[in-house]
Amino acid sequence: MITTTNQVEGRPIRQYLGPVNANIVLGANFVSDFLAQLTDFFGGTSEAYQGKIDEVYKRTMRLLEIKAMDMGANAVVGLKTDFSQISGKGMSMFMLSAVGTAVVL
Repeated sequence: MITTTNQVEGRPIRQYLGPVNANIVLGANFVSDFLAQLTDFFGGTSEAYQGKIDEVYKRTMRLLEIKAMDMGANAVVGLKTDFSQISGKGMSMFMLSAVGTAVVL
């Protein structure tokens, strides 16, 4: 279980195992960049970039879950995330950093 709250209602925290973090950087490709430029010009939602953002979120949460389980945790509380877009030299990349506290409920 991963939650943004500092506790899980009805489930006492038995042990705090420490901070756990996950960082994923995912590159967009030429087609995604091109379609996003069209969307920017004509307006609307960029499905190409939305898919990349969804993918980076899912992969980051899965990595966080794996790292917490490796520590012996069955939950992560106090989740904080930071999303960034990295652009330059004709490339676009998305980065999501996530950190929380690994605990045993």
